[in-house]
Amino acid sequence: MSADPSKLNDQSRRLHDRLLHVSRLAAVGEMAAGIAHELNQPLAAVANYAQACERLLGLPDADLEEVRDALRQITAQAVRAGDIINRLRGLTRAREARGEQTDVNSLIRELTDLIESDARHHRARCRIELTDDLPRIVLDRAQIQQVVLALVRNALEALAEMPEASREVLVSTRRAEDGDITILVCDNGPGIAPAIAQRLFDPFCTTKPAGTGLGLASSRTIARAHGGTLEHQPNTPSGACFQLRLPSNR
Repeated sequence: MSADPSKLNDQSRRLHDRLLHVSRLAAVGEMAAGIAHELNQPLAAVANYAQACERLLGLPDADLEEVRDALRQITAQAVRAGDIINRLRGLTRAREARGEQTDVNSLIRELTDLIESDARHHRARCRIELTDDLPRIVLDRAQIQQVVLALVRNALEALAEMPEASREVLVSTRRAEDGDITILVCDNGPGIAPAIAQRLFDPFCTTKPAGTGLGLASSRTIARAHGGTLEHQPNTPSGACFQLRLPSNR
């Protein structure tokens, strides 16, 4: 008896979605140290301002305006911590793929705190250069953000053997001549060995001791699902550059 093709397609789609979700969780998990540091900053500020309120209110001639200012700072820092948590929840939530008209630059700006905290953890500098006036395109925000984070994480890890003062990652957006949008993640590390470059996007291909080998494979799958491409090329004068190309709504 032959299997029902529709059931096989449904099973294949569910397996594909689960693999993407596992890859997303793995990427966020690898960033845990940097994320913890990023959350610790607003939480420490909340504690400091709360202590300041207690001290100010204990004075015989307490300045209530200073107390109000400290309370406003507590609110702002609590909102900042909540924003970080909400971004993480959005990245790790399992859900159906959903395309929507999106500004690619705003999508990357939402990741700035996470990217910069991970860069600080790796003692590297991350520059973000976004081309103005890019057209809005249809994509799944969470999936494309997953790709960007995976590429940034790979770039930062590639810098491990470089002198700290020279470690740099560049995240940029551009518009191609045909109107397509490109997101580039480049580093100035040692680059990728030719033997590895041939298998970069193969599932379970990894040079990391604790890596899953799913990051680049799932990232290319996401790019293709959007009608785009994900390619690697050597950076100049050294390092690696990954280009995610997404079709515009032509």
